[in-house]
Amino acid sequence: MSTQEKDAPPLDQESAAKLTDFARAIKAAARAVTLYPPTHPAIRLSLARLVDAVSRITATGSITLGVVPDNLLINGAAAARPDQAVRETGALLHDHMIGLVTLHSSPDPDGWLPFLNILGKSVDDVRASGGIGRLWAATGQRHLELQEIDYADILRERQGSEESSWDDIIRACLNPDSPLDDDTLKGLLEVCGDPERFSELVLALEQNGETGMASKASALLRMLRGVIDLVSRTDPSKLEPLLRNVAQGFATLSPELLLELLSSEDGRADKAADLVLQIASRMTDTSLASFVARGVVSQGGATTRLAQAFQALVPDGDRRPGLLEMARAEVADSPLGGAENFLDLWKNATDMLTSYSDEQFVSESYARELSEARTQALEVERVSDDPPERIGRWVSSVGPIEVRALDLQLLLDLLTIETDPERWQQVTAPVVSHIEDCLLVGDFDAAVRLAAILADEAKQDGPRKAAATAALTRLVDGTMMSQVVSHLRSVDDASAEKLNALLHLAGPSVLKALAEALAVEKRAAARQRFTQVLLAFGAAGRNAVEQLRASANPAVRRTAIHLLREFGGTEALPDLTTLLGDAEPQVQREAVRAILSIGTEEAYAELQRALSTGTNQTRENLTGALIAMRSERAIPLFEYIVRKIDRKGPLRSVYLRALESLGALKAEQTIDLLTEALYSGEWWAPVRTAELRRTAATALRQIGTPAAQRVLEEAASSGPRGVRSAARAAQS
Repeated sequence: MSTQEKDAPPLDQESAAKLTDFARAIKAAARAVTLYPPTHPAIRLSLARLVDAVSRITATGSITLGVVPDNLLINGAAAARPDQAVRETGALLHDHMIGLVTLHSSPDPDGWLPFLNILGKSVDDVRASGGIGRLWAATGQRHLELQEIDYADILRERQGSEESSWDDIIRACLNPDSPLDDDTLKGLLEVCGDPERFSELVLALEQNGETGMASKASALLRMLRGVIDLVSRTDPSKLEPLLRNVAQGFATLSPELLLELLSSEDGRADKAADLVLQIASRMTDTSLASFVARGVVSQGGATTRLAQAFQALVPDGDRRPGLLEMARAEVADSPLGGAENFLDLWKNATDMLTSYSDEQFVSESYARELSEARTQALEVERVSDDPPERIGRWVSSVGPIEVRALDLQLLLDLLTIETDPERWQQVTAPVVSHIEDCLLVGDFDAAVRLAAILADEAKQDGPRKAAATAALTRLVDGTMMSQVVSHLRSVDDASAEKLNALLHLAGPSVLKALAEALAVEKRAAARQRFTQVLLAFGAAGRNAVEQLRASANPAVRRTAIHLLREFGGTEALPDLTTLLGDAEPQVQREAVRAILSIGTEEAYAELQRALSTGTNQTRENLTGALIAMRSERAIPLFEYIVRKIDRKGPLRSVYLRALESLGALKAEQTIDLLTEALYSGEWWAPVRTAELRRTAATALRQIGTPAAQRVLEEAASSGPRGVRSAARAAQS
């Protein structure tokens, strides 16, 4: 973790989610643009997702992303636990020397293609074209701004913090279009003036996997020439100590890099070769012996490249034995010196280093041919009589799509023909990675084909069952579910069916992630898709949903109710009943609606039981939920309440509200039930009876049908005194 990242304030959860969506989208889009031709559907899909992600992250205005080697910051704030996609996107942008990205808006999908095409280029190609800043400026696009990393600042940061990576300094030297001004060279001078730090830089350069050995040699020479030129201009007296320090650091070079520096290939300036020779001539016996010892220890013996480098550094054959004796002592102190065959190993190394020649293996004519191979290769490239269409077919046969198809076929073949269970298990690792890559770029067909083989083996009782099951578990626990959930929100129906098939192949373990995604999903179309997938799992889906009832998140519990209602049937009634006592009113309301949708006497009895046995708060919440249901589907429930609930007990208010609801819903079929309530009551409870009759009469008036009017007229004219009073009040 960089110092900048450590000191960054925490990013809020919503912004972190938007940043994660953006990182996943831009990573997938960059990959799709690299792998597929411009008209491929995967590119359209990935661009649409990128536009959507950017529109959300810039919804409140322009936003600036800080780029560190393995993370992204929003306005200086970092996520507490960055998603892997955020780290990988940060690394991708940082590799291209991007320090800041300011997003102003989300243009049309095609507006992102220039930026994605630049990201798809290798670092060397971008550097050769003048750097990311120059390439982006040439596109004329203005929806985002890029700030390139400043090399002088990097070197100044390096002086203050040894945690900083050498990679940025190396990129500065590798980029021929990046000016090494005096400030930058002064920082490099301090590195070259310290043999230990110079050795660290050389080691980092050797380990850089982005360029070949020739580029590394050119970068090192560029740095050395600049530093030596600076010293020659400003303080020539320090030149000799500087050359000695660098010569001491040359002992850490690999034989390959040293030979590249010493080579006299075409295009190498004479002064560059002279510079290397001047430095090499200042290598002390200790440095030369250390160079040999390092090479022997790292390779477990002497190699031809080490022998060639040693002979080039020490052309005097009489001087070599003494140096080798010093190297032998250094190797003897290493772990290699404890080997039983150390004496034989060192004898072979000595023979190789003192008398290496390829004459016994390579004839003079063949050696001459080898030396001319590069020139001949260039001639073949220049003088080609192959027609363009043939060359085009050759090139297309190794294009990204074809190579990806070959990758898929290779994995399919290995899964099919490999008979050894242990080796078959090893094959599953790249298979899982390939499925994740396929999902990333929208190649759902390939993902389904690979997952189908794993699922088929997991169902069998053969020796591959355990490995296949473990592979499917790794797949679900990895990035698959986040990719699938993201795709289900935006893909067409045909692609959604393929994703549905993939989820069924992966098994019921995907259900928890799907249900949790459904709980936070706001879009109706996406909610419907998630629901359909869960329902398609049948009993396994129901079991997964039942586990969500105990979630601490009310939104997840409401989602569980929604799914239990979708599964339908009285089997869900016990699970729904337990949620009637939930502390969250919204959860209670959803549970009431779900039980109401079952519509059986048993379901109504459960509601009555909850009303009777619940706490006052529960009873109040449930009553409110019941009364809020102004739907004809609730009429049978209100009828049940009027018939079954004791109007004199603690549920009296529920009884009266049920009467009101029947009137409000104009439930004509309940006129007889309301008439019975109108004429009921007890003479010893006149206030309670009057309220009951008044509520029933009002409900009849609200129904308003001729039959209801006749009941009121008859009650007003010939009913008992209390009934007459209630009926007349309702009519007035």
